Amino acid sequence: MSNEQTGILAPLPKLARYLSFELAESETARESLEALQEIADGHEVVIGIGQSLTLALGAEIPGLTILPARACVGFDIPSTPAALWCWLRGEDRGELFHLSRRIEIALSDAFRMIHSADGFKYDEGRDLSGYIDGTENPEGDEARAVALTGADEAAPTDSSFVAVQMWEHDFDQLDTYSREEQDDIIGRRLSDNEEMEEAPAYAHVKRTAQESFEPEAFMLRRSMPWSHGEQGGFIFVAFGHSLHAFQAALDRMAGVEDGIADGLFRFTRPRTGAYFWCPPMRDGRLDFSALGI
Repeated sequence: MSNEQTGILAPLPKLARYLSFELAESETARESLEALQEIADGHEVVIGIGQSLTLALGAEIPGLTILPARACVGFDIPSTPAALWCWLRGEDRGELFHLSRRIEIALSDAFRMIHSADGFKYDEGRDLSGYIDGTENPEGDEARAVALTGADEAAPTDSSFVAVQMWEHDFDQLDTYSREEQDDIIGRRLSDNEEMEEAPAYAHVKRTAQESFEPEAFMLRRSMPWSHGEQGGFIFVAFGHSLHAFQAALDRMAGVEDGIADGLFRFTRPRTGAYFWCPPMRDGRLDFSALGI
């Protein structure tokens, strides 16, 4: 019997809302998390725990850390850790609004919201650049093995680790590139989503080919576009049974290995970046036993 938060493996919803919280009062953290258990079902509301919260509770989740910041040639990769992350999944924007209010009220004795963003599904799963995201996502049993911890791992079984980044696109800059140049940046043709064998070394697909790492860096992507006014981009969300795959891919994108930066940085930048641990479920409730709750 599996006990994961089912929203991790479920297909992308039509709409999403992402909430990040800092811990304001550690003395009441347990009570607030118990209140959260009454709301978060693991499907419509997926929960991630940050390292600062585990430390405040006197707990340790093996493998959980914070995303390291990177200063690269011409751009920065920020680290913006948070104590708690909530991924709200749904089909109605009004319902997501009221659900987020319920969560914020339930957590108000101990947590303070520091960031929120709304996501949406675009066409068949495209980024606002027009390119399809997650083409090589694992499916079925393979997705489960990639995204969830097993009984032989140090973290609790059926839990998961997640990397979350909010990327902001410069659409004016993107528009200066020809269709061929945009295809080169991604490493796939927009017209048919086929991978380009002769793509340049900076192409995103080449930089992040999951099987090219040692060990292989497979992850389950659950990303969605966001927009606010004239701004827009991508909420990158990737689940794994550890944080290795994402960190390896991000380091290569940044050119840590060979000085070649991913082509994506030509028109987009990450504005946030954080790692979280997603606890399993037990008897229909979030299982916070590893946190002493």
